[in-house]
Amino acid sequence: MEDNDKVTGTRYDQVYEDLRALLLSGSFDPGTRLTEADLTRMFTVSRGTIRSVLVRLSQEGYVTSEANRGVRTRSFTVDEAADILEARETLEAALAAKAAERACDEEIEELRRTLAEMQQAQERGDQQAYSAGNRRFHQQVKHAAHQVTLTRAYDSLLYPLVMRQYRNLSAHHPRAGSLREHQAIFLAILTRNPEAAGAAMRHHVGSARHALLLDHSAAAAEG
Repeated sequence: MEDNDKVTGTRYDQVYEDLRALLLSGSFDPGTRLTEADLTRMFTVSRGTIRSVLVRLSQEGYVTSEANRGVRTRSFTVDEAADILEARETLEAALAAKAAERACDEEIEELRRTLAEMQQAQERGDQQAYSAGNRRFHQQVKHAAHQVTLTRAYDSLLYPLVMRQYRNLSAHHPRAGSLREHQAIFLAILTRNPEAAGAAMRHHVGSARHALLLDHSAAAAEG
């Protein structure tokens, strides 16, 4: 291992992206301690590189660093989670409205294909495929908006980490009404109606937000 990992930038950037992806994927439980020694072995880089990566991830909110506790994966209070989910609702509604104005024909066809795949996945009860389609649909709406500032703000949200902590894995998925909500978003984008697209996205994300936090509240009450 070379101490110039970060100097060249290539390995540093790759380790940052790989560790960030692991955090977002839920590979680590909330509050898991991350040690430099373990990460050095995992990624086969110097401790200096790992230290720099952890500093950046801490600054961006993916991990926390505290005296006598070390670096740990991020966990969120209910209020923090609600704030992030409300921000997502606002940003995605704005992105959907812009997509209705700016999406090209090819991007609309991509949305149509994804929606058809989601419907097929739901009909055969394939939750994993439906979830993958759901994520792809939202990414496609974001890209079709062609709005750099909104996209940057959206990408900075820690929504996947909130989902990892609070999602009720025992609940039925997809959520009832989810497909219809996606279809409403698509129809508004297809007909170039930004007000309807924004409202449909706000309703969709808001419904998911309320279901997520209600599930957590029910679980807390039972505990």
